[in-house]
Amino acid sequence: MPGCSSCSRACRAPAARSRSSGLDLLGQPGEGGLARSSGDPSRLISGPCSLVESAHPIALPAVPGLAAQRPLGSDTHPLLPSVLGLETPEPPLEEEEQGPAQGVSCGHGGVVALSASPWLPRTEGQFPGGAAWLVGILLMASRVCSSLRNCCLTDTGCGVLPDVLCSLSTLRELQLSDNVLGDAGLRLLCKGLVDPQCHLERLQLEYCNLTAASCEPLAAALRAQRHIKELAVSNNDIGEAGVRALCQGLVDSACQLETLKLENCGLTSASCKDLCGVVASKASLQELDLGDNKLGDQGIATLCPVLLHPSSRLRVLWLWDCDITTAGCRDLCQVLRAKESLKELSLAGNALGDEGARLLCESLQEPGCQLQSLWVKSCSFTAACCPHFSTMLTQNKHLAELQMSDNKLGDSGVQELCQGLSQPSATLRVLWLGDCDVANSGCTSLAALLAAGRSLRELDLSNNCMDDLGIRRLMESLERPDCALEQLVLYDIYWTQQTEDALRALTERRPGLRIIS
Repeated sequence: MPGCSSCSRACRAPAARSRSSGLDLLGQPGEGGLARSSGDPSRLISGPCSLVESAHPIALPAVPGLAAQRPLGSDTHPLLPSVLGLETPEPPLEEEEQGPAQGVSCGHGGVVALSASPWLPRTEGQFPGGAAWLVGILLMASRVCSSLRNCCLTDTGCGVLPDVLCSLSTLRELQLSDNVLGDAGLRLLCKGLVDPQCHLERLQLEYCNLTAASCEPLAAALRAQRHIKELAVSNNDIGEAGVRALCQGLVDSACQLETLKLENCGLTSASCKDLCGVVASKASLQELDLGDNKLGDQGIATLCPVLLHPSSRLRVLWLWDCDITTAGCRDLCQVLRAKESLKELSLAGNALGDEGARLLCESLQEPGCQLQSLWVKSCSFTAACCPHFSTMLTQNKHLAELQMSDNKLGDSGVQELCQGLSQPSATLRVLWLGDCDVANSGCTSLAALLAAGRSLRELDLSNNCMDDLGIRRLMESLERPDCALEQLVLYDIYWTQQTEDALRALTERRPGLRIIS
């Protein structure tokens, strides 16, 4: 039978990256076993509105004319009907398997989240006209963080935000991503942001249908705001003009910015000059996400000198799908060699080629490079670059994660990688080789590596061309007591029912091993 399902976002999309959340890739707790995906890739990465149990119930403020409220985090999940006075719908037949319906949730520290829910009435994809007060209730009920992500909130619902932000000085994080706020909604939000009583530190505005017109009022709010530490505006078409206004607002602001996310915002090489001003003025900046923007080699050449400045302490730099070639890679390698602070770098989706791979590997061997995570998925690498990676992996003591999926490495390339990883000096813990043309011969090399019990803890072989024979070779090594692997991902690979049964039996014998397919 097929041993595959939908491939994870982290394997497919250059931009995707998951952070450890205490859950497995299926969003379910567990230490080991043969995990099967549901066919819904969105379940593989837990969202910001996922339900959590509350140790400290918070009572909603009284609303005239409505039924008595139960506290957030009460023991019965149909909360919204009692608050809104709505008719309770019939629960889904499969509710027992799916868990509680999503809606309002309160977590530790007063984190309030509202997400898509059968309890929320919708009218043409928007909040019902009379339910805009719900936004204010949720914000007022929160202590530190409020998530209104993906709630079909529009500019109409934003009308309550100024008063709430003015009166709720304890609110530190506001998540409004995936709502069609538009420029009008953003202007309403900014009225609250400029109030001296607003101490918001983290603001997420991704996928909010913003344009360049939103950036002037947002820049004015940033000038008045000295508390902002994180600003996420990714996936809004703000373009060059919008980024220029936004960057100038950040430069003029006294805030200690730590994270700036501008992925897929229509940036060009000219935008990098504006970004240089932000990097130069904000020594506090630790994360800069610029993926899916056409920066090109010229933009990278503009950006790298300021990244090399001694005041720059950047830890995370995401440049996936930015039209970078070998020339831009050469400039970035100067930063890699010199900046010990840089820990994560994504160059996925850029045509770096084998020459770019060589430059990266040489830089990773320099003592000044302490990179821990490198994403080079879909970078036009071939087996010819693998000897460079092999040598680097024997020398580098800091790199823990290497994402090389969607490069045509083949069995010969994998064999080279295994030679480096099999050395006692190798320290890599996570290796992604999805869609790399790995067949049974490559599995033989990987099996020998796993049998050696070296540093590798997680291995992704999704969407490769091995069959039952290759899987069986891997299983022989996984059976060994000295095999240190903890997670093996095998999406989009087909095997027989006999191999399926053998894999399941293996996970029962080795409870510390997770096989995800």
